[in-house]
This record gives sequence, structure tokens and C-alpha cells, in this order.
Amino acid sequence: MDIKEIIVVEGKDDTTAIKRAVNAETIETNGSAISKETLKRIAHAQEKRGVIVFTDPDYPGRRIRAIIEEHVPGVKHAFLSKEKTIAKNGKGLGIEHANVEDIREALQNIYTPSEGDPSEVITLEDLMTARLIGHPQSKMRRYRLGELLNIGMTNGKQLHKRLLIFQITVEQFANAVMQLDQEESNE
Repeated sequence: MDIKEIIVVEGKDDTTAIKRAVNAETIETNGSAISKETLKRIAHAQEKRGVIVFTDPDYPGRRIRAIIEEHVPGVKHAFLSKEKTIAKNGKGLGIEHANVEDIREALQNIYTPSEGDPSEVITLEDLMTARLIGHPQSKMRRYRLGELLNIGMTNGKQLHKRLLIFQITVEQFANAVMQLDQEESNE
């Protein structure tokens, strides 16, 4: 699998994991304190070949994603769930622990954020009705919804924004919520 875009990862071990799974170039942020030079390299890569942000599903990974999104508009995003990135010994979490198939699948399910202001389709009221915010099970439901829609784990505010950015349709949202409800009723 050849990837045209340059993949932004957190460190050397992530680069090694990516190169095991696909043929791609990477830029390493070396942690969540992204330097101005690294942001310039990412912006240049975005102009020349496009960029895919593929960070760990944890707070530092989400922080890196947010910083890049703010400074380099239009980057694409690939996501893996926490379960798919846990080290074999259970100590540690990251893209470097994911298996080759999961990395390839995440890169096939890439989202390109839309340009300009998205028209609000899914409202905060919809999120409340779907028990994704303001409900005891909200966090767990948001986590699973992020997996189903390949948009990553978010808090309530981020979920609303991410649904808009990635232009998740009302139909896609409704189908994912229906699947969530079915899974819960089967437990």
C-alpha cells in the first residue's frame, strides 16, 4: 500500500510501525510540544503532498492533532482505538503497538476535513437524545461512536465539532447510534 501523503506521527517507534504496514514517509513531532520548525515542515508537506495526522489515542495525541489542525488547515486524519494500540505487556499505548492490518485499515478510512464553515446538521440536542452527552453512559457511547465513524475518541464538545468537520451525515450518525443501541441491548 503506497501512501502519497506524508504521515505525521509522534516518534521513531511510530514511524517504524507505519513503515512495516505501508510504504510512506513520516514526520515525527517528538512529543506534544511541537516546535515551530516541525509545524513549518508539516505545512510545507501539506502544500506539496498532503498530510495525514496519525497520533496516539490519548491526551497528548489529541493535543498534537489539535495544534496541527489549528496551524495547518486541511490535513487528513487517521484514527485507531485504544484497544488496538495497547502494548502486548499491557504497559503503554500507541501507534507503535498496533498491528499491520489495523494500521492499514485506519489509513484506508481517512477523513479529509471540509473547507469553510460546515452547515450544522447534527445538533447538540441530537447528541443529548442519543445519550452521547449529559448521560451516565455518554463517555462509553462516545468512545464506541468514534470507533464506528472512524473519527476517534472525543469529549462532548469535541464530538460535535468533529462531526461537523468530517461532514458526518445525519444518516451516518443515525446508523451509528442505532448500532450503539443494538450493541447495548445485546449485552
